[in-house]
Amino acid sequence: MDPVGQDINLNSPNKGLGPAGGVDSLTGVSVEGGAMGVAAVNTLPPGLTEEEAEELYSELTKVEEEINTLRQVLLAKEKHSADLKRKLGLSPLNELKQNLTKGWQDVQTSNAYKKTSETLSVAGQKTTAALSTMGTALSRKLGDMRALPFSNSFGSNYSIRQSISMPTMRNSPTFKSFEDKVGNIKLG
Repeated sequence: MDPVGQDINLNSPNKGLGPAGGVDSLTGVSVEGGAMGVAAVNTLPPGLTEEEAEELYSELTKVEEEINTLRQVLLAKEKHSADLKRKLGLSPLNELKQNLTKGWQDVQTSNAYKKTSETLSVAGQKTTAALSTMGTALSRKLGDMRALPFSNSFGSNYSIRQSISMPTMRNSPTFKSFEDKVGNIKLG
């Protein structure tokens, strides 16, 4: 109970109720032994007699008591379970590991996993074969290119030295055409 004498425990069947025999400060209804007294209720729900309401309140009190008893039993069982696990050396981390291991085993034995695994395996084999074939073809082509002399690679008797030679460039038809259009400029 809080200092005002009101039960504020949210799990309590008497939450919001004042002390036994008093008046509930939230509803203004008299309280007898933790249950609301029917006689003090100002209005009853439509179609409900005082006797029926009293019977329902009595049943409600019993159900709430049973709920509290079950909570206490569950709490005791959980404590006992924790003690047993501690004595067996089981920790929450070990339980998690066991659950994950079992879950992974379940996944591996599922049909969906088996089909996916087989499909990926086949795809991997086909990809490996395709890359191997491509690598072999590339190696063969590079080998063929090495066997040819460099000058034959361009289709004519063309050398790198000619490509940077100024006199050769000046005698080319492109250079002559450019020179005619710009005029005869002497490079100094």
